[in-house]
Amino acid sequence: MAERLTGAKVTALRRRSKYILADLDTGETLLIHLGMSGRMTVSGDPLGVFHHDHPMPAKHDHVVLDTDAGARITFNDARRFGAMDLMDTVTQDDHWLLKGLGPEPLGNSFNESHLIAAFAGKRSPVKSVLLDQRVVAGLGNIYVCEALYRAGISPLRHAGRIGPARVAALVPIIRDVLAEAIEAGGSSLRDHRQANGELGYFQHSFSVYGREGQLCQTPDCEQKIRRKVQSGRSSFYCAACQR
Repeated sequence: MAERLTGAKVTALRRRSKYILADLDTGETLLIHLGMSGRMTVSGDPLGVFHHDHPMPAKHDHVVLDTDAGARITFNDARRFGAMDLMDTVTQDDHWLLKGLGPEPLGNSFNESHLIAAFAGKRSPVKSVLLDQRVVAGLGNIYVCEALYRAGISPLRHAGRIGPARVAALVPIIRDVLAEAIEAGGSSLRDHRQANGELGYFQHSFSVYGREGQLCQTPDCEQKIRRKVQSGRSSFYCAACQR
């Protein structure tokens, strides 16, 4: 991989689901997944906004990319759940990690008709369906919890038993939650950092996630937020406001 990357020029940066895609002038694309806790930071960039000196190498810096312009991109992954791969750009849609992914939640293909059809007849909990990357690509646990709270839908309810109108209403709610999270720089609970090393701030806006035992934020609701493990992931919800 080092030999194939050396001397290559990045022509475009894209994203598909939770994968970062860097197109190269060699006809290949570098695929990057940050895993559960990985991060990529930029230092020493004389032209951009990241005016940080190169830090000392850290214990879990697994890949370091130096550019001719002096910038350094460091991939740090303490839990080793992240991944990198090189693939031919023209056949990228056939890559085993990208093939079969659903539409992007901020793209036009993620719409009311798609979600209603995806939910139809499903006996799985709606939380599990929304986390299925084949249904919608890129949604994570935190944002599904927050979106379901705003929609008033219990994460325990079977997807196929939710009416079309309520399913359709989920689409703009999911978009709003993601847009607000992006504007806030993401959610820094333990490991997440922005590319310049700064924390994200969306965690200060959580309505349910991580608030087990605390009072629901809906006015006049006296219920406390509950937590239930679904498929190995924690779901946070208000049993009174979410049905």
